[in-house]
Amino acid sequence: MMKVVACALFAVLIGWSSASAAVEQCRFIDSKVDREACYARQEKALAAKRKPDLTANTKTKPLDEIQMENDRLGKSLRSICRGC
Repeated sequence: MMKVVACALFAVLIGWSSASAAVEQCRFIDSKVDREACYARQEKALAAKRKPDLTANTKTKPLDEIQMENDRLGKSLRSICRGC
């Protein structure tokens, strides 16, 4: 049991260290040109991460259409049964 826990902890630590190493620290680059290029790469990567969020907003449109259909159905049901 201890070996399984130790292996799992080791795997988590390896995965965590590689993920934290992927972040580029631009402020520590001495050359201004290289530092600005680093910031440009980070901005491009951030924009690529934000791009899928726009598609998430388009996924709400069908929900709006369903809500409109539900409202129409509710109105028609209320008109059928007038307080019976």
